[in-house]
Amino acid sequence: MSEITLPPLSVAIEIEIPFHDVDTMHIVWHGHYLKYFEIARCKLLDEFGYNYPQMQDSGYMWPVIDAHVRYIHGIVFTQKIRVVASLVEWENRLKIHYVVYDATSGKRMTKGHTIQVAVHIDTRELCLVSPEALTQKLQAWPAFQAALLKD
Repeated sequence: MSEITLPPLSVAIEIEIPFHDVDTMHIVWHGHYLKYFEIARCKLLDEFGYNYPQMQDSGYMWPVIDAHVRYIHGIVFTQKIRVVASLVEWENRLKIHYVVYDATSGKRMTKGHTIQVAVHIDTRELCLVSPEALTQKLQAWPAFQAALLKD
């Protein structure tokens, strides 16, 4: 498998494309790319201990308010892909970039991003600044500390 250098604050997952994710041309149906992004996003959130259960426990929900996918090359049945999720913004919102590679060749297949915002569960008010619960988790994450030292 081709090695891909991960950017700071990133994780990578591998997925083998199942038959139920493809259309009649045996190409991944466009809506499934967001599912692959979600799987990688959850792995990234787990890295610093602030996945959806922890978000809810801290009093916030984080709905996706924007999603973008750029389809570069079709992904096919049984193809193995590597999805890289990178945290690129966190001060006022969570913006996560995604790049999908062919796991064997390293060829870039797809890219995109999602944006999530914090909403207080009790009041349903949008937070204009990310809550302290997120920033505390990020500051305790060794990869975050290392990335800050590089800047």
